[in-house]
Amino acid sequence: MSPLPARRKTRVRGEMDFGRALTIRRVKRFDNEENQYLERKRRREIIADWKAAAKAIKHYAGKDMLHRDARKIALTRIEDAARTEQDFEKVLNIWDQVAIIEQWRVRRQETQSTDKLLDYQLPDRSVVIPPPFGDIWWRQLLRGDFLDTLHDCPYQLEELTTSRPAYDFIRELSDDQREILFYWTIRQWSPQRIAEIRKQSDRNIRKVYDNMIADMQRKMYIRLWPRYSENLPLARRQRDFCERYWEQLDWFQKAKLTRKLKEDERRKRKEGRV
Repeated sequence: MSPLPARRKTRVRGEMDFGRALTIRRVKRFDNEENQYLERKRRREIIADWKAAAKAIKHYAGKDMLHRDARKIALTRIEDAARTEQDFEKVLNIWDQVAIIEQWRVRRQETQSTDKLLDYQLPDRSVVIPPPFGDIWWRQLLRGDFLDTLHDCPYQLEELTTSRPAYDFIRELSDDQREILFYWTIRQWSPQRIAEIRKQSDRNIRKVYDNMIADMQRKMYIRLWPRYSENLPLARRQRDFCERYWEQLDWFQKAKLTRKLKEDERRKRKEGRV
């Protein structure tokens, strides 16, 4: 009886197709990783050239020029010299880097501790865990102080202050501005959380808040100016505010504000209030 022939090692067509597809996928993945590495390397070289040009500008300008001013000048020169598609891609890469730096600078000054679940996303655990009686809100309720609880609303924000000027300024705000001011100052929420609730971008929230605070500061300075200019009694914080606010204005803002103050004084004299 002759022995059985050796069994040939054959591969099924499906296994061959799977192996070929796996090899092609690995090659494509390697190519993608290589392209991404080259793209990151080219971007780093562009950013390095931009920073080197800014450093050279600052070196020739002296110590009075800041790094950010030198980088702005270098970016302006690169934008003016752009002619080809590669030059404009270079400008776009620098713009992206500037946006990243600005976003990091702004968010570094903001509190991120409130980036957690919203109130309606939290589970109802009041049945098991009692309310935190050590919180200031509960302590006020336990001693019979209900004013902060009754006016714990963005649309009654002016009732939470004892300052007459702040009361008047908040009364003049719109509902949207009151909501942003309430969540930002009273609840201590981050712009990202406020933007999620209002279905807006955090950049828009910051812009509205900054404009609102700048307008309130201008009104406060106009209100304190008559007493500050005549050296009448003022609180230390009020006097420091007037000095600091005047110093941070440029010449155009100072001229505009001075004209506004003279108009108000002329109007009050005409009405017989002075």
